[in-house]
Amino acid sequence: MNAIFSTSRFHLREKLVSDARDMYLLNANPEVIQYTGDAAFSDIKEAEAFIKNYDHFQKHGFGRWVIMDKNDHQYLGWCGLKKHDDGMIDLGYRIKKAHWGKGIASECASACLDYGFNTLNLHEIVGRSASANLASIRILEKIGMQFWKKADCDGLADSVWYKIDKQSYLDLKS
Repeated sequence: MNAIFSTSRFHLREKLVSDARDMYLLNANPEVIQYTGDAAFSDIKEAEAFIKNYDHFQKHGFGRWVIMDKNDHQYLGWCGLKKHDDGMIDLGYRIKKAHWGKGIASECASACLDYGFNTLNLHEIVGRSASANLASIRILEKIGMQFWKKADCDGLADSVWYKIDKQSYLDLKS
């Protein structure tokens, strides 16, 4: 499976071309992408091209990892870190609607913070959400991120920004 890291219930790994169908179906649900500003893939081929061109792992050593259930190896969505051109690193996640409310995003997001601070030695990670996406905001708060500001985010007006630095994260964990 080539997991980069695991939680008690999930493996997180790099995207594979074989994930294209699952990524297409994930983004095809309008409720899943409602607050993201992303458009759905037009077809599986477009999802495949996205995966083939996704070079974040090669450029930065991290990215948005696929979440796989440890028990049945089912694709559940993705969670991970993204480095932006300005150097900011943000945490993002997207879970299949059938699996919302099961703590998957919280568990994986927390593991991504741990990986980012303890393995990658990052100094700060931000989380961003549309103000109306209360479930996502609850996740950011649950994993210890603190409200930072309100500002547009990738074309989404009325977004909230949260952040946590390495020392604050380590203090939370001790």
